Amino acid sequence: MSEVVELTRELVSIPSHDDETEAGDYVENWLREETDAEVTRDDAGNVVARRGPADAASLALVGHHDVVPPADSQTTATGEYVVEERDGRLHGRGTADMKGAVAAAMLAFRDAAAGDTAGSRTQSDDADRGGSDGDSPPELVFASFVGEEQGGVGARAAIEDGFAPDYAIVGEGSTGYSAQGVTDVAVAHKGRRGSTVTARGSAAHASEPEAGENAVYRACDAVDVIRDLDFPAVEVLGEEVRGSVAVTEIDGGSAWNVIPESCEVTVDERTVPGERAPLERVEDVAGVEWTVEQDLPPMRCDDADFAETVLAAASDAQAADPELVSKPHATDAGWLAEAGTTCVVCGVAEPGEAHTDAESASIEVVERCYDIYRGAAERF
Repeated sequence: MSEVVELTRELVSIPSHDDETEAGDYVENWLREETDAEVTRDDAGNVVARRGPADAASLALVGHHDVVPPADSQTTATGEYVVEERDGRLHGRGTADMKGAVAAAMLAFRDAAAGDTAGSRTQSDDADRGGSDGDSPPELVFASFVGEEQGGVGARAAIEDGFAPDYAIVGEGSTGYSAQGVTDVAVAHKGRRGSTVTARGSAAHASEPEAGENAVYRACDAVDVIRDLDFPAVEVLGEEVRGSVAVTEIDGGSAWNVIPESCEVTVDERTVPGERAPLERVEDVAGVEWTVEQDLPPMRCDDADFAETVLAAASDAQAADPELVSKPHATDAGWLAEAGTTCVVCGVAEPGEAHTDAESASIEVVERCYDIYRGAAERF
C-alpha cells in the first residue's frame, strides 16, 4: 500500500462531520512529526504549516478536513467511519471530498523540494507578489480548514486572521471534467447566492377574494420576473462560465378558505465571477421583498502563467492530456480569491462522488494528485 493511500485511509477513518477536532489533531500531529515546518492551529481549528522564506512569494496547498454527515452504511454500530478498498478505489465518507486530496497535499508539502526546479515565475512577478528575489525559493504553505461544508467557516476565519498566500491550489475535485479519469485544472468555479423572495398581502375569506390582497399571486408575479432574467456568463482563460437562477421552493397560505397574506419563494442562483443576476427587480412587484441568505463567492484565476504551471504538473503526472476547465460548485477557493489569492482547483473527486452514500475515490487519482501537488510546488 502506498503512503498516500495509507494516509488517506487514516484520515477517512476519523469521524469529522459533527466535531472536527480529532481529524485536526491528526493532521497537526502528523505535520509536526513528519516535517520541520512551522505548524499552527488557530482558534477555529484550522491547521496551517509553512516552509521557506516568509518574505518570498507563497504557494499554498489547501484542503478541508470536515465532511458531510455519513450514511448509515458508511459507519459502524459504534459510530466509526467505514473505509473499504475494492476495484481500485477507496470507499467511505470523505474519500473524495476531500481527505484523499488532503493526504496527497500533506505528503507533497513534506516532500517537495520547493524552488529546485525553475518555474514560470519571473523576478518582477515575485516582486509584485512580495518575493525578495526571483531566484529565491517560495514559501510553501499547507492549510486544512474546518467548516467548508458549512459555507467556508474555517477559510473565512483564517482570512480574517491574516491568511493570505499569493497563490493556492485548492484540492477540491477536478477529475473527470474534460474526459473520464483525467485530472484537470479548474481555473474558475461558480458561486452560490441563496435568497428569499417574500410577498405580503392581506387576508380575507376566500369567498370574497377581492376583499384581500393575494400574496401567492404577488409571489407568482415575482417568479415570472425571475423566469425572464438572463443568466450571466463570463470567460476565464478561454473557459466560459455560465450562471443560472432557479426557483426551488414556494410556501404560502394558511388554509384552503383563506386568501393568503404571505408567501415565500426560495431562489438558488449560481453566480459567475464579477456578475450577478439582477434579482432585485422582483421588488418592482408591489408587496415583494428580496433578502439574500447566503452568498458563496465564485472564483476565477487571474494569472495564466500560474494556471499553466499547474497544468504542466498535471500533464506530467498522467498519460492523458488534462485541460483548463471550470467547476459548477463553490469551494473555499472563492473566499481566497475574493481576499486576493490567485487560485486554481485541482483534486481527486469526480462529478457525482461527493456527498453520496457510495462516495469513493480512485486510488490511482489519489496517488496522481500527490504527484501534481509536488510537481507544481517544485515548478513554482
